[in-house]
Amino acid sequence: MYDMMFSPMNIGTMTVKNRIVMTAAEFSLGQANGCPTERMINYYEARARGGVGLIIPGICRVNDMGATSTFSQLSMAHDWQIEPMRAMVERIHACGAKLGIQLHHPGRQGYGSSINSLPLVIPVQKRFPGVMKLMFKVAPTLMALEEKGISQSVQAPSKCELSQHGATRLHAMSLRAVKKLRDDFIAAAVRCKKAGVDCVELHATHGYILQQFLSPNTNFRTDEYGGSFENRFRLLREIVEGIKEQCGKDYPLIVRLCADEMYDRIGCPGKGYDLEYGKRVAKRLEEAGVDAIDVSSACYDTYNFWLEPTSFEPGWRAYLAKEIKQVVSVPVIAANYIRSPEQAERQLQEGVQDFIGSARTFICDPEWAKKAEEGHPEKIRRCIGCLYCIRSFIANATVGGVGECALNPAVGIEKEYAEMPDVGQGRAVLVAGAGVAGLSAAITLKRRGFDVTVIEKEKKPGGQVNTAAAGPYKEKLHWAVEDLFTEASDLGVKFEFGKKADAALVKKRAPYAVVIASGSTPVRPRSIPGIALDNVCTASEILEKKVRLKKKKVAVIGSGLTGLETTEALLEQGNEVVVIEMADTVAPGAWFQFVDDSLSRIKPHGTKIMTGTALSAIGTDHITVMDVKTKKRSFIPADNVVLAMGVRPENSLEKELDGLGVKTLCVGDAAKGGTIGMAVHDAFSKAMQLM
Repeated sequence: MYDMMFSPMNIGTMTVKNRIVMTAAEFSLGQANGCPTERMINYYEARARGGVGLIIPGICRVNDMGATSTFSQLSMAHDWQIEPMRAMVERIHACGAKLGIQLHHPGRQGYGSSINSLPLVIPVQKRFPGVMKLMFKVAPTLMALEEKGISQSVQAPSKCELSQHGATRLHAMSLRAVKKLRDDFIAAAVRCKKAGVDCVELHATHGYILQQFLSPNTNFRTDEYGGSFENRFRLLREIVEGIKEQCGKDYPLIVRLCADEMYDRIGCPGKGYDLEYGKRVAKRLEEAGVDAIDVSSACYDTYNFWLEPTSFEPGWRAYLAKEIKQVVSVPVIAANYIRSPEQAERQLQEGVQDFIGSARTFICDPEWAKKAEEGHPEKIRRCIGCLYCIRSFIANATVGGVGECALNPAVGIEKEYAEMPDVGQGRAVLVAGAGVAGLSAAITLKRRGFDVTVIEKEKKPGGQVNTAAAGPYKEKLHWAVEDLFTEASDLGVKFEFGKKADAALVKKRAPYAVVIASGSTPVRPRSIPGIALDNVCTASEILEKKVRLKKKKVAVIGSGLTGLETTEALLEQGNEVVVIEMADTVAPGAWFQFVDDSLSRIKPHGTKIMTGTALSAIGTDHITVMDVKTKKRSFIPADNVVLAMGVRPENSLEKELDGLGVKTLCVGDAAKGGTIGMAVHDAFSKAMQLM
């Protein structure tokens, strides 16, 4: 069915059983000493058993002094890390996959608070394991100080602008430090080979230090490591040549390369380097002896163009890999926002690339490859690009937690999830609501041995996600509903649509427990004069096209993600929009990538977003607003008003069931409004607690 994808291919002397590569994505599954944990090995074992041919775990530091990005990443900076790495290699090999290690240094995108701290932490942790709890307690304070510039400075090729998301202080590396860094990369590769690692990959993309040396935007050196293409390329070349010399020319070496820094995509043409420059680097890498090029793009300044949000189309950057493939003869790996086996096979057949790379695809579904090979692509749980992974990773890394996946609550607990005990004993559970929280709870409870029936008042599953997926460029969000519904149905969960779960139904069925997953309703404050006028509607009514406005002056109240998506929809229909936001910033609390993404489509329309402004009253042709600080009121013309002021839980069933003696669990938006990932994880967690 996918003949090319499941055919073997070599990277140098290494034969990979298929064309599927799990590319690196850091999830904080390790420990401070840089050695793999059982949890990390279980995580990658699940992907190896799931059919991935080559696994490249998250970033691996090459020294402890300035190369740290998290306290829980891998390291090959010391000889004593060789044997622990060998244990992971053997476990992955036993599952039929190859293991590569990605060698990394963050450079200007690192954290000053981590500089030189690990050499102190590692020996202390060895004697007092609990010290890490203390470290994570003080981490938020250290990060807050760093944001104010109170920290040590991180290494960079030269004095340059700060990264938009990174350290607040940096310094230019001395010539001695550059040569030490070169030797650190080479020594780490030697240790990988000694540990039995099948190949190593140099991380020269996403804005980290090797890319920083390549880029004229960050490398202003005047010595042999800067000033010309050859000099900017010198560090990477010397590392490649050093690895080949010390590990042998037959030891497979990959470079993950930024083909284009993508500054033109954010309105900065001519900044950094473009695809033509990236092609030149790729050619020189092949000449230096590299065995494969893993094509990627962008940096922290252009975040959305290497870690795409939902709105991007699968395969949108396939042209990068195709262009690189035309100038090199070594295999090309690329993570082109691959989501379906059909897309993967097509890009292989069309000669876009030689290997299919992805991290999020296999985080979301460890058995993606196995399901494709067995002819069941419809059973794949697809990544929806919701960025819950990166958001959770960054939030959890500072408190000792791990990254999470919105749709796969088994991340980090693979063994426990696979061995989930049957405690349900066939007892009946009713789930009220077939949104993602209800589906997640149903799947978890069914896996635990309960007899699960989902009652949904609508004629189809989805709940609030159906509304969210109706927004501009958000269709992929509905994959979450489709895939969770398929999984639940395959497990034997029963569904009854077009039926309301009320106290009478529960009393008649007499279940052991009821899961209330009835979602939420839009906030519509009665205290605001004019809120009940006919020209007022909610954001959901606009997104669901229950209310259609065209060529009107519209005031959107609330600049959260729902407000921004609603603004986009209104602009597409030819309306003139003003956005009113009480907070001082646009979309307070929202993940910056989604805000940047929406604003990139809103700003060209000249849409005014008024922050620090509160809605006071609504009229038939205007609204009254008040400056939060000065209390000054003003009038804004508005034919229509759209409320995007958040949601409140709809959990009235919980009160209706008081006194019936039935266990109740309130999950997802019915407990507290949030994202798809929050709803899925809340439902999973609470369903796991039912005994």
